[in-house]
Amino acid sequence: MFRKFGLPLLALGLLAFAVFHVVSAQYTPPRPPPVVEPARSPYARTVAAAGLVEAQTETISVDTHLPGVVAELFVKVGQQVKKGDALFRLDDRHLRAELAYRKAAVAAARAQLDRLEQQPRPEELPPSAARVRETQENLKDLEDSLERTRRLYSQRAAAEEDLTRRQQAVKVAAEQLAWAEADYALPKAGSWAPDKEVTRTAERQAEAQLGQTRTELERLTVTAYVDGEVLQINVRPGEYVGAPPGQALVVLGSVRQLHVRVDVDEHDIPRFRPGAPARAAVRGDPRLQHELKFVRVEPYVIPKKSLTGDNTERVDTRVLQVIYAVGPGPGRLYVGQQVDVFIAADEPSPGEGLPKRR
Repeated sequence: MFRKFGLPLLALGLLAFAVFHVVSAQYTPPRPPPVVEPARSPYARTVAAAGLVEAQTETISVDTHLPGVVAELFVKVGQQVKKGDALFRLDDRHLRAELAYRKAAVAAARAQLDRLEQQPRPEELPPSAARVRETQENLKDLEDSLERTRRLYSQRAAAEEDLTRRQQAVKVAAEQLAWAEADYALPKAGSWAPDKEVTRTAERQAEAQLGQTRTELERLTVTAYVDGEVLQINVRPGEYVGAPPGQALVVLGSVRQLHVRVDVDEHDIPRFRPGAPARAAVRGDPRLQHELKFVRVEPYVIPKKSLTGDNTERVDTRVLQVIYAVGPGPGRLYVGQQVDVFIAADEPSPGEGLPKRR
């Protein structure tokens, strides 16, 4: 009885179970909704591109002119700075000591020039003048003695030897008078013009060296070259920095007006039109969109550097960089943030891109 009715029923049950298992195994469950909805273009025809938020002045990497140890840091992240404000200072003790030495050298050169300018000293002239008067009186006395000796010699009352001695004495006294007058004229004339010029040159050289040391001392204090905000600091007091350093020590930028640097793929360049409407969608929440205002095109196509991580993205392509100003919109954008950019594209004309028939 079991073989007549039970086995066929068991076979039918196993067949039904097999059919159910095969059908249930082939069932594909519905795809779950994405965690974040992808950004959608608000235009009928669009050029999609990746954009990077940057400061209006672009990102300025501030480095040091000279190597050394950071002695003092004057700013912090997020601080607004003006052009010329100090950012950080390197150890300057050796240059301050050199500055004192240069100042002393300048003072010495100026004192030397003043000494030459004030010559002759009032105390130097009276002794020389007295020496001249002394030799003049001595010459007069010897000339009188010579005249008397000549009269006596003409009367045969003096020997020829005495006359010759008196003549030689007068000549010696005349030379001594010339020497005394020259010694008196030398200080009275003042310092020599070439000596003054040499001293002036030495003074200018010392002043130039002093200015050089001051410039080197000023270079140890790194200042901001534009008005902006401190975006990043990669240095701390006590750290040694080289010239050039391995990374930007302080990053500055003016964030009052943010810009977006958009990389337009080279295959989309024919459809891109400068000045066309554009919008930027924030990644993570595409509902947050900002109006973009065209600023400029950088007319040099470069290799693509900013990668989005898309599996279909090509890394061997080139891009045209377009700069847009960020308009009002919900939420806040930060420098360095990536956004999805949609640029309105023109409708292609009939037959555009097709070869012309001859």
